[in-house]
Amino acid sequence: MKRGYLIVLEGVDGSGTTTQAEQLKAAFASRKIPVHVTAQPSSGPVGMLIRQILSRRIVSVDGAAPGWATMSLLFAGDRQDLQENEIDPNLENGVNVICDRYVHSSVIYQGLSANREGAAQWILEINKHIRTPDLVIYLKISPDEASRRRRARSDKTEIFDDDDFQRKLIESYDRLDETFADSLILTLDAQQSIDEIAKQAWDAVEKLMEKGATP
Repeated sequence: MKRGYLIVLEGVDGSGTTTQAEQLKAAFASRKIPVHVTAQPSSGPVGMLIRQILSRRIVSVDGAAPGWATMSLLFAGDRQDLQENEIDPNLENGVNVICDRYVHSSVIYQGLSANREGAAQWILEINKHIRTPDLVIYLKISPDEASRRRRARSDKTEIFDDDDFQRKLIESYDRLDETFADSLILTLDAQQSIDEIAKQAWDAVEKLMEKGATP
């Protein structure tokens, strides 16, 4: 049985990764191609803990969020659990997996939070056993539009919602192909319509499957 493909959607909050994950799922399903959608943070035990931290329901002893290294380790643990229990079993059964966020997010979010030399390399090291995606789709968006979407979506802020921090995140995301030279990365304009983005994403997935590419 041919292994499924791992496709990752990346971008800052408000770029539309969750929406496009569902669009891709529908494209696979309409063609009767097996597909499974997952996300990070996951719905597993470590992922649920991360979600509570992000929403400020859990804080450290001083009332602040845990530090960048702690968050990096939590995300790495959640990612390993997700790989062992969802990603690898599906791929091995010929099911294509779409993941909303992956290692790339950790390197960018926690690497930027660390604000110290070597942080990105350390984060990559603790994720060295994580599978390389077959395709990464980066949804590029302007800081102002991303901010507008986040505020329209909810009046509750998460720990990374500061506008200045989000601008720096976008600058880091724009260098994604430099940081992850071993990944096949497609950059799409996230300010297009949902349908336009979905079509371009599916075109890239079709090309991947036609080539029969594997990591």
